[in-house]
Amino acid sequence: MNTSGVTLRLLDKADKEILRLPRTVKGAFFDFQHKFKENPYTTTLKLQQLKGDSKLWSARVGDDYRALLLKLAEDDWLIVSVKHYEDLYDRLSYGVNQITGGIEYVDLEVVEESVLRRLPPPAAAAVPVKPQELFADWSDVQLSDLGVAEPLLPVIRALTTVDQLLGLIEYAPQLTGEVLLALFDGKSFVEVLDQVTTPVAATEPVDTDDFQAAAQRPATVVTTSDEALREALEGGDFGRWKVFLHPTQAKLVERRYSGPARVGGGPGTGKTIVALHRVRHLVRRLPPGRDKPVLLTTYNKNLAADLRSRLLDLGGEELVARVDVSHVDQLALRTVREAEPGSSKRAIDDSQAVREWRALLDELGEDGWDPEFLHDEWTQVILGQAVATRADYFRARRAGRGRSITRGERAEVWQLAERFTQRLDRLGRQTWDQVAERAARLEIGREQRILSIARQREEVGGLDNIHLQDGSGGWLRYRYRHIVVDEAQDLRPAHWKMLRAMTPREADDLFLVGDTHQRIYKNQVTLGSLGISIRGRSSKLSLNYRTTRQNLRSALDVLGDTEYDDLDGSQETLAGYRSVLSGRPPARHPYPDWAQEREGITALIKKWDESPELAIPHEQIAICVPTNQMATEVAGTLGQHGIRAVEIRAEGPSGDGGVHIGTMFRFKGLEYQRMIIAGVSDGLVPRDAVNQLRTSDPVRFRHEMQRARSLLFVAVTRARDSVDIFWHATPSPFLGPSLTGHV
Repeated sequence: MNTSGVTLRLLDKADKEILRLPRTVKGAFFDFQHKFKENPYTTTLKLQQLKGDSKLWSARVGDDYRALLLKLAEDDWLIVSVKHYEDLYDRLSYGVNQITGGIEYVDLEVVEESVLRRLPPPAAAAVPVKPQELFADWSDVQLSDLGVAEPLLPVIRALTTVDQLLGLIEYAPQLTGEVLLALFDGKSFVEVLDQVTTPVAATEPVDTDDFQAAAQRPATVVTTSDEALREALEGGDFGRWKVFLHPTQAKLVERRYSGPARVGGGPGTGKTIVALHRVRHLVRRLPPGRDKPVLLTTYNKNLAADLRSRLLDLGGEELVARVDVSHVDQLALRTVREAEPGSSKRAIDDSQAVREWRALLDELGEDGWDPEFLHDEWTQVILGQAVATRADYFRARRAGRGRSITRGERAEVWQLAERFTQRLDRLGRQTWDQVAERAARLEIGREQRILSIARQREEVGGLDNIHLQDGSGGWLRYRYRHIVVDEAQDLRPAHWKMLRAMTPREADDLFLVGDTHQRIYKNQVTLGSLGISIRGRSSKLSLNYRTTRQNLRSALDVLGDTEYDDLDGSQETLAGYRSVLSGRPPARHPYPDWAQEREGITALIKKWDESPELAIPHEQIAICVPTNQMATEVAGTLGQHGIRAVEIRAEGPSGDGGVHIGTMFRFKGLEYQRMIIAGVSDGLVPRDAVNQLRTSDPVRFRHEMQRARSLLFVAVTRARDSVDIFWHATPSPFLGPSLTGHV
């Protein structure tokens, strides 16, 4: 028999089961996979059909374990489980989901045991009270219509506690778990249908008897290659992401968009993973070459380095060779220096720029203007809208700027802005906003020349005008064919103008991922006004894969009722945002003063270190504080007790092997097993200076409060397992009852 070309796939969740097996069995599994692909019928594998089942087979993996496989076709097999031989004849259920069209497998015996272990103790009352069923309000038909696996309906009817529900979800098919959690969280049938079920529903009629067709659908999340399987089993969280994408994510990655598209979603929903897979998808569709027609960019150096590292893991040098990975300010600076090679100006950040504004006002004896207000006005209105003249500034829109200013005051601001730019020129400095604005002008000019050449070519019947090309400095072309942007909410208006001009306005030109609830800078933009229309091409991820339900609930409390934009003039929501993970709620640690708070942080880490059950590598612990000075002081206290601290800087951790410490700004895009968020006191979160704006500039006050909430929201959602909140004196007003314990 010719058995070459045998396909062996691994069903999602089976890899998690394999991870729990003894190390020797995992090693035997890799050997089994290789042998099976060579010849499934070799005698050592003992491949045989399970009695009384037409599709389910078993094969030998080591002495005591067997792989359970579905035979999809003669040379097409799907591993659904690896079990001890004594458990082969558990009550097993498999089938094709009637909604998603994907293959689902359930070990009913294991599921029921996991639920029964979580039964509440018998009631002590004289008259027993029947526990309330969690899903009594929904019929079997409704649950099935939402995609719940029908074999689990009797078990679902027995659920009366949250612990039982979470026990079921650990083993249930993914869609079943998501639907049940959404209903349990209070979502209506229509909301769950719209937010959970519809995004993963099959686009064509489902034949529940056609397993081979089901294996090809996105809802059947599988891997086929030895390398991919090893990645899933040994590569940690990202190793799994490289192999198993949720069907909703896979659709977003592979879809063809008629223009710019945006993917939103809360922290931990896999937006960055989608961006990386999107880059790989775009590169795979490129013609052969050695150029880099795909740009992957984000707002800072640290995140860009992380993206490059992950992209390398995802596709190796072959993939990275076709992608320009660059943080957006670096890209802008490169563009400017290319056009102005003699410039030697040093770029300064916003805090340095505000200091220069303050120095200018002191020199001029001006005490009627706030330097931060002037800096924001200059960056967001004058530079952000590429305002070139005083007359243009008088006509410029100032929507969302808060404080209104008269025509006379605009004249004063314009004059001060001119003096400020002259001051920077004299000092040989430029702000990153200036760099971005200059790069945007250069790229817009380049685009206009490209379009002009294209128009003239059309006028002469498609022939190139050699003299025109030479006069423009060479054969002009767009810098990129595709641009993918991570953390899109933190880019400046000028960045967007630059990026828009860097790629032709065609299908799949711009792909943006981000969440405005995590905006930590002041760059509030409306993409449509910048020539980037995402209407009709905006999607949202809602399933959190990192944060426990308990921590997620507390993080959402931090946001309160604050409204957030969607980058296109409408309101953004986290409707349907949920997690299937469970853990302990955030722990609260109030102290009388900052010194005692630091000692409390030290004591907590030492307690973890001294317990075999709690001890973890220190680099998986992070301490997040409001200011750089507080970070230094915490590091000092830890050092006095023999605990090494590693500072998180703009480019990432400054070393290895210690507890990571930094301000809230530094933790964007990172994640840790345990997060300690310290100094969450009134006057620090938010700063006293923000509270002073409440009456003097209400709109700016609202924006600053929103940004402060976003910073704390980001910090809480960095944790995979646990969050510990520390404060001294009065807790921050952002800490609701779930975080302070106060009712």
